Amino acid sequence: MDPPRTGSPYQPAIEALEGHPEKKFYNVSKLGGAKYDTLPYSIRVLFESSVRNCDGFLVKETDAMNILDWKTKQNYVEVPFCPARVVLQDFTGIPAMVDFAAMREAVRNAGGDPVKVNPACPTDLTVDHSLQIDFSKWPETVLKNQEMEFGRNRERLQFFKWSSKVFENVSIIPPETGMAHQVNLEYLSRVVFDDVKDFLHPDSVVGTDSHTTMVNGLGILGWGVGGIETEAVMLGMPLTLTLPEVVGCELTGTVSPFATSIDIVLSITKHLRQADVAGKFVEFFGSGVSQLSIADRTTIANMCPEYGAILSFFPVDNVTLKHLKHAGFDKAKLEVTEAYLKAVKLFRDYESSSREPEYSQVVQVSLSSIIPYVSGPKRSQDRVAVNNMKSDFQACLNEKSGVKGFQIAAEKQNDVVPVQYEGNEYKLSHGCVVIAAVISCTNNCNPSVMLAAGLLAKKAVEAGLVVKPYIRTSLSPGSGMVTHYLSSSGVLPYLSKLGFEVVGYGCSTCVGNMAPLPEAIRNAIKQGDIIACGVLSGTKNFEGRLCDCVRANYLASPPLVVAYAIAGTVRIDFDMEPLGTGFNGKSIYLRDIWPTRQELHTVEEECVISSMFKELKEKMEKGNKRWNLLEAPESTLFPWDLKSTYIRCPSFFDKLAKEAVPPQAVENAHVLLFLGDSVTTDHISPAGSIARSSAAAKYLTSKGLTPREFNSYGARRGNDAVMTRGTFANIKLLNKFIGKPAPKTVHFPSGQTLDVFEAAELYQKEGIPVIILAGKKYGLGSSRDWAAKGPFLLGVKAVLAESYEKVHRSQLIGIGIAPLQFRPGENPSTLGLTGREQFSILFPPDLSPRMTLDIKTSTGKVFSVIALFENNMEITLYKNGGSLNFVARRFL
Repeated sequence: MDPPRTGSPYQPAIEALEGHPEKKFYNVSKLGGAKYDTLPYSIRVLFESSVRNCDGFLVKETDAMNILDWKTKQNYVEVPFCPARVVLQDFTGIPAMVDFAAMREAVRNAGGDPVKVNPACPTDLTVDHSLQIDFSKWPETVLKNQEMEFGRNRERLQFFKWSSKVFENVSIIPPETGMAHQVNLEYLSRVVFDDVKDFLHPDSVVGTDSHTTMVNGLGILGWGVGGIETEAVMLGMPLTLTLPEVVGCELTGTVSPFATSIDIVLSITKHLRQADVAGKFVEFFGSGVSQLSIADRTTIANMCPEYGAILSFFPVDNVTLKHLKHAGFDKAKLEVTEAYLKAVKLFRDYESSSREPEYSQVVQVSLSSIIPYVSGPKRSQDRVAVNNMKSDFQACLNEKSGVKGFQIAAEKQNDVVPVQYEGNEYKLSHGCVVIAAVISCTNNCNPSVMLAAGLLAKKAVEAGLVVKPYIRTSLSPGSGMVTHYLSSSGVLPYLSKLGFEVVGYGCSTCVGNMAPLPEAIRNAIKQGDIIACGVLSGTKNFEGRLCDCVRANYLASPPLVVAYAIAGTVRIDFDMEPLGTGFNGKSIYLRDIWPTRQELHTVEEECVISSMFKELKEKMEKGNKRWNLLEAPESTLFPWDLKSTYIRCPSFFDKLAKEAVPPQAVENAHVLLFLGDSVTTDHISPAGSIARSSAAAKYLTSKGLTPREFNSYGARRGNDAVMTRGTFANIKLLNKFIGKPAPKTVHFPSGQTLDVFEAAELYQKEGIPVIILAGKKYGLGSSRDWAAKGPFLLGVKAVLAESYEKVHRSQLIGIGIAPLQFRPGENPSTLGLTGREQFSILFPPDLSPRMTLDIKTSTGKVFSVIALFENNMEITLYKNGGSLNFVARRFL
């Protein structure tokens, strides 16, 4: 990382920190004056970045002035942002580093120096993320799964190790350490940077994981972006964003002892979703904030993508400093951190009566009113009070099929299907729990909720309660620290006795990476058309994501996951009905085994905070034995193995040249897919297992692999041949040309119904461009670069939708696909489009943001659409063939 750009147009004199003369910084508080004092804290971080990085070219003086004038410029002005660092996880890290390797190859072929191709921004890549569960029964569950993961992913790991050797500013976090957002919080976060010549500035980060926003709970500005945008940032390009509105969320009142952080999160999610914070910053203030631990704050910040905000920011305060002390910050580092943040007015004192910043709007949330909730059965935003769960599920059985309903006939709602399993007979009925997973992500950053699950398990076992053996239970923490504190607190053995074995570290059940349900159970569910349920402590519960025969999925806090597993059904009123029968035939209710807040606080203080961070740092320093012994080449260019099914050199840079070819008109394009509303990135580019009948499976089989060796789409994101075949391969894809969920489409010239890849391949052989028609909210969900790269390699030139998810829209532009939007009030139905027409689109040489274009169809219809470029930088990137090619040309 380069030192500050001294001498640039808008940089004040460098000051020395009081009491620490060796530490230097820009005092942006003095520079900004009275206007600075009214800025939200998150905007102050943007301002500091613009001042420090002002070079008169990528970041101009006017950019800094616009940020300082945030109050009048919000929503109207584009500003650049240069994050201090980047975090990648393996799902997006592997294609990013493959692109860097391919970029070196292309620069060499074009006559440039490939050694120059390096990230300019410090980049950390965590290897742990995707975890395929092979073993879910003790003993040695973790070791067996880790051994299997290392074996199947050896090629990928060797490529990562090569990357760490040859690329500057790249640090690889070895396997068996933890997931990106966990390690980011526990080890990578600086809060205040002083890495270059003792120069101080705020920590900030962008990551390719939707949970990157967790760091905002530590007062670190950060959010998730697409892999394509991230690669540009890694190469020194600033992010360009419209100066956002900042919603102030005032927290008041006292938290109920029975409400977990998940309940707080879901309640705040509801309030902020209703307040319409999409595309905005959220910043928390009020007396209630000081009552929340850092774990609570990071859990709240983690969920902000679910209510649409860019980020949710908790400024640094005394609670933060106390946490950093427990996290291993030494006394000198803490003193410098506090002194610097106070000097630039980025420190929050809730006991002070100082003037509050000015916000775009204020949303008030009373913590006293929050009660336990779950979310489901199909969407995370559909909250259900736990005390209403039984009646709500009954309503879902009655409702028509849709976002909540299952439309089960009244006479079949009490059906019972007997099933033999492991020598015993069990009875399955609607609402039966067959998957119960305490998984990584939202909850594992918060020791209190994980300990609550452990203490509840301990009390349940001591009372004589059990979990039925056919329920697929698992515990996959976000990092080894969770296992450490569950073990040191003495609750891990009790979780194990209930079937919640630690299976490894990474996304597992949440993304469909789990061992299949027992065949007898699957058959019984299908035979009786049973609405079986999954309960998990995650953030994603799309229908069919966990398992194709589990139609109802609920998000719940870890202790409630354990409680529902014990009950064996979601059709239970915890207040009135017992969880089960304990020793001596005694009925045991949830209230009998629910841990008190005082119990949790005591265990957390005695067993968790200091020891978990000490353990993590020791583990990071020692590394991993298998990783340490792994051999990898050290050549400047990666030695591609043409036989590899994991790592291939993609074709994105095949036509790299010093001059870009301007966008060509799209003539007589066929519609590859005609989609409806809320198409997610899961629909576009699945991350889970590879179906045996899919185009990707056919390709892997042709390479001599057996189904057991297929691994997942997420693990094979370094192979464009697999990922292109996996594009639109989700079994729940609903293409209007087909009329039922299936990864199929119609090739109109021949009339054949084919896999999407096969149809696209035919169109490309025939030289026919293709487009996609879609409804509202196209591209929802986790940001994935392959959700844009895949369609690009299928030959998609444009997407025409009613509206887009912001990050996915940017990804499309970044790869060179035009995002076009129907005009307000118009859609395929109102325009009389069937999708069987051919479409022609002319792009003028001088594109402008949100300009109107005309589309002509083969039936003679002409209609207008909006070219959804929000700013001039997006137009520049699109004209240059996307951001990857734009940045690559800089090395020529």
